[in-house]
Amino acid sequence: MTEAGLTAIVLAGSRAGAADPMAVTAGLSHKALIPIAGKPMITHVLDTLRAVPSIGRILVCIENPAVLDGILPDGVQTMDAAQGPSASVLAAIRDCGTPLLVTTADNPLLRPEWVQFFLDGAEDADIAVGVASEAAVTRDVPGTRRTFIRLSDIAFSGCNLFLFRTPASARVAMLWRKIEKERKHPLRMGWLLGPCILLRFLLKRLGTKNLLARILKLTGAQGKFVFMPDGRAAVDVDKPADLALVRKLMETA
Repeated sequence: MTEAGLTAIVLAGSRAGAADPMAVTAGLSHKALIPIAGKPMITHVLDTLRAVPSIGRILVCIENPAVLDGILPDGVQTMDAAQGPSASVLAAIRDCGTPLLVTTADNPLLRPEWVQFFLDGAEDADIAVGVASEAAVTRDVPGTRRTFIRLSDIAFSGCNLFLFRTPASARVAMLWRKIEKERKHPLRMGWLLGPCILLRFLLKRLGTKNLLARILKLTGAQGKFVFMPDGRAAVDVDKPADLALVRKLMETA
């Protein structure tokens, strides 16, 4: 992928302004500030993005930019977080346009070569999502416990990498926002995609092609899963065990 001036946004805020339990445990305002290998977790993510040649602009999305004073490298800007990740992405698309790369501050293992692999693999899609197969995660991070989405043809875990490549992808963000509002009601979330899709999923007959075809029908946007070559790309920091794992992986890298 060679678009000059690709914008990358790092989601670093707390949902609805609520303190993250891991941040509270660490005595910090945000999880993004938890130290790993001698520097705040978000710094590892920013260092990686700055090393990707096709990224021209980096924004950190957070509800209180002041907490990042003295942390952000020169040239990295902030934007105010909206009510939830999907609303923040919609605001970024509105203000910055596409293509827009989205990742999160709790993704400190991210590497420049993984980002470039993802961008290259997303060239023929309106919206792309980075994922790692269960086999890759088991191979590269044996013993870790990840959440896997199990479809009829493959099981995978998300890697917190999204590329909103064309203007059509904004309609996927709008759908995401509707689904996000129902995050505490799984059946309602599934119903938004359609009863047939929900039934296929419950019967374990929903494949990746079915899911992407439904998203295309609902939004007019062509989606794609980009399967990352390294299972470590699926390891983010959601709980204390993840933090211990990431610290261990960085020590042995």
